[in-house]
Amino acid sequence: MSVLFSPTRLAGLELANRIVVSPMCQYSADDGCANEWHLVHLGMLANSGASLLVVEATHVERQGRITHGCLGLYSDACEAALGRVLAQARRMGSAKFAIQLAHSGRKGSAQKPWDGGQALKAAGDPWETIAASSIPFGDGWHTPREVTEADMARVTEAFVSAVKRALRIGFEAIELHMAHGYLLHGFISPISNKRTDGYGGSFENRLRFPLQVFKAVRAAVPKGTPLGARITGSDWREGGLGPADAVTTAKALKAAGLDYVCVSSGGVTADTRNPSEPGYNVPLAEQVRRETGLATRTVGLILKPEQAEAIVAENKADMVSLARALLDDPHWGWHAAKALGAEVARPPQYQRVGPKLWAPAAAKG
Repeated sequence: MSVLFSPTRLAGLELANRIVVSPMCQYSADDGCANEWHLVHLGMLANSGASLLVVEATHVERQGRITHGCLGLYSDACEAALGRVLAQARRMGSAKFAIQLAHSGRKGSAQKPWDGGQALKAAGDPWETIAASSIPFGDGWHTPREVTEADMARVTEAFVSAVKRALRIGFEAIELHMAHGYLLHGFISPISNKRTDGYGGSFENRLRFPLQVFKAVRAAVPKGTPLGARITGSDWREGGLGPADAVTTAKALKAAGLDYVCVSSGGVTADTRNPSEPGYNVPLAEQVRRETGLATRTVGLILKPEQAEAIVAENKADMVSLARALLDDPHWGWHAAKALGAEVARPPQYQRVGPKLWAPAAAKG
């Protein structure tokens, strides 16, 4: 019996299997507002066979976006647009929906990846960025303004406001982005936080603002609604965060009411390069899971059904997140179920291509 296709539970949310659609930035919003691209994209992935779909990093204030095309949830227009997309996408598949809320920090005011992915030039309508310290993300990047306590109060309230909007339009789980070099991770990492006040120096001080945000969000999220966080397992740089720091972060968040953790890594500077072997984050997630007891998700070059099955069956993680594998094969979950001798929900319109009704499907895998 496949463990990958066994049910699990996050707080009050029942999930049919352990496959999660990882949040994937599309850089295709209209001033933060979701549109037809998102409707088609999310509707497709809702039918992938995954039990949970995490909507891409959705920014809590306009100047907290990465690019001009990034999704936001900071206005009534953003809320209405995403609510319409969510309602339609939910009708198209069986996945439950979570949202990842984020603030770009010093990685904001950037070009879309296909335009170069560098800092916006004057002609590109750049904006002021903020960060734990006034250190650019890399060569040629904007120098961010050091966050003040007034900024912290504003950003915290922006996260809470975005959470309320997300709950109003029907998201079933909330996830905070505390990785990949964005604002909250930027406070935790000693690579990007060189402050000398109460928000810098010791690990406890560096975690103080992200923990403040988390606690404010937890107060706004009903107890039965899962609240998770994506954290970093490694900065992949000497002097940066490592697995023991991930454990400490996860324990602090758990004490404040965290329901699950997704362990990713990297992204703290422009020249940082992650490992490239399949499942490179799995050992990091395994350590966090073992030492915290939290429901744990892993991500990063998880490609084959047998690989995903082994990760969960061997208790290295409770869930697996897939991104590019699902873009390459939007029915990855269907094919994985066939390969592992399991079943997965399909919409009635597509049941004729199931293994019981279509010979090629029965032979696949």
